[in-house]
Amino acid sequence: MALLISFLLFLGALGLVANHLLVQRRRERLVTERLQGHTVRGDRWADWLRRLGSSPLAQHSISLDHETQSLLNRVGWRKANQRAMFAAFQVSVPLLLMGLVTVFQPLLFPNVQSAWIAPLVALGIGYLMPKRILASLAKRRQARIAREVSTFIPLLRILFESGMAVEQSLRILSTEAQRLLPALTHELRLVLSRVDSGLELGDELSKTARLLAVDEFTDTCVILQQLLSQGGGAMKSLLALKQLLDDRRLTRLQEYISKMAAKMSVVMMVFLFPALLIVLGGPAFIAIGRALSNL
Repeated sequence: MALLISFLLFLGALGLVANHLLVQRRRERLVTERLQGHTVRGDRWADWLRRLGSSPLAQHSISLDHETQSLLNRVGWRKANQRAMFAAFQVSVPLLLMGLVTVFQPLLFPNVQSAWIAPLVALGIGYLMPKRILASLAKRRQARIAREVSTFIPLLRILFESGMAVEQSLRILSTEAQRLLPALTHELRLVLSRVDSGLELGDELSKTARLLAVDEFTDTCVILQQLLSQGGGAMKSLLALKQLLDDRRLTRLQEYISKMAAKMSVVMMVFLFPALLIVLGGPAFIAIGRALSNL
């Protein structure tokens, strides 16, 4: 118990020192902003999370994990403050869970022999939890982009048939189709912003397709690169790709319906058959029981 109290006091002292340093740095930053003429005031909690995420430990933990970087790219968090926010959660969630388990374990389970196992497990769970949540968000966004490509291709064909070029069509869709295609237009705006800075459109489309890792968008980018290099002849490819995507979607729906039918049959066997057996076979079992009791 004395060792636990010492550990908690050490954590409290460490937290006070870190809070003092963060407050001092925040005051210096506010003074600098006021001297420069900036009067923007942000949320204190968000500012603290950004500073924690910008620390060398948090940035080093993300830089070592290439999977986390790819997941951040797929979610669309490519700015420095977004990555710093995730790094702050990556560092703070394990420590928070370990601290909660360390505090509440002696109160709830005072007779535990190995008291270090539960905090260690909480530390591991807290380290894996943000990454698993990020992977789930990345998977959902990939599925959303794959669905939006089916609408994106017919809009592109309409603009191409009206005589517009590839870059002009993408600029129109990035501004006019934000409500219809929110995730895809966000990526197009990032691509076009880099094109405005002097980069090539085909290379940026290829780079974005590699970052997102969506097969439908990758195929579309390949056709757009063909249009950029050849100047035409890809309308049939867009039509064939649209038909292929529709066939894939129909196949997925058929697989979903077949799986749902199998699940419903399991539910029927578990819940309906026992009730049906009781209704149909109940009188017979009652009659047999009465006959045996009379004997």
